[in-house]
Amino acid sequence: MHSRASNNRLSAAGFRSRIWALLFSMFATMASFYVAGRLWQDAENRVYLIKELDRRTGQGQSAISVDDTLKIIACREQHKKLSALEMDLAKARQEGFVSKNLPENGAAQTKKKILAVIGIITKFGRKNNRDAIRKAWMPTGAALKNLEDEKGIIVRFVIGRSANRGDSLDRDIDSENSQTNDFIILNDHTEAPEEQPKKIKLFFVHAVEHWDAEFYAKVNDDVYVNIDALGAMLATHLDKPRVYIGCMKSGEVFSEQSQKWYEPDWWKFGDGKKYFRHASGEMLVISQALAKFILINRSILRTYAHDDISVGSWFIGLDAKHVDERKFCCSSWSSGAICAGV
Repeated sequence: MHSRASNNRLSAAGFRSRIWALLFSMFATMASFYVAGRLWQDAENRVYLIKELDRRTGQGQSAISVDDTLKIIACREQHKKLSALEMDLAKARQEGFVSKNLPENGAAQTKKKILAVIGIITKFGRKNNRDAIRKAWMPTGAALKNLEDEKGIIVRFVIGRSANRGDSLDRDIDSENSQTNDFIILNDHTEAPEEQPKKIKLFFVHAVEHWDAEFYAKVNDDVYVNIDALGAMLATHLDKPRVYIGCMKSGEVFSEQSQKWYEPDWWKFGDGKKYFRHASGEMLVISQALAKFILINRSILRTYAHDDISVGSWFIGLDAKHVDERKFCCSSWSSGAICAGV
């Protein structure tokens, strides 16, 4: 009897133990579902927030890897170095250190350096002036080539084309050049009085592209030049990398259209209406570095009403040496003068 009661108590205790285990298992299961649900909800919230951030910032990705970040930094550094090299190259060009005529593959440059290229600015209907220059100081034929070979000086007449391309004016120049072979014909330039400053710019561009010279000179076709005196004078300036030589002057800026030397941009020269110091247009010389500066920047160098003002304006902001050479004052011939107007 006692033994049966004892067995009943043990059975009741085991049943209660199984009940508690079942309840604990149910509670643990429910807790697991609860935690999993919260984690899932948090994950969904994070995905939503990331997508919303991408939508508002316009980015398709919320993060990049460390490798991608390093690549971006490296590209930026390379871009900075490239920009610096481009700036150095532009500076070198302006200084005159880059030349199309450098020998390739380290070959020695055997040809003698040209001292100067002289461009005689001429126009249609001025053949008499050109013939007078040929007789007075500009060699012709084989002597013109000897001047280049022996003294390193090239002389050419400079002219553009007629507004009516191929007309008698153009044909006359072509015929004259076929006999003398002493012209630079600017096929992209149309002859007109108001286009004279642009013509001077195109001459310098053409001369630099075709001849590697120490100096480039512009002369009017009513000026006589002493070639020997010019060569000797230029030799004294070979140590100056950026030199602008001429009979330096200034003068009044004319603001009335009725005036002969009217300047449409007169207001740019200040209330005093005075031009800055510049070389007179009868004759002027610039060094190679300045000529290359014109070549490189020709598309953005503006011109004024007069060619001498235009040339002077191009060098205002440069570290150029202005040489006031009184021997370039061509108003009258005097002892030791290099040029004379006629």
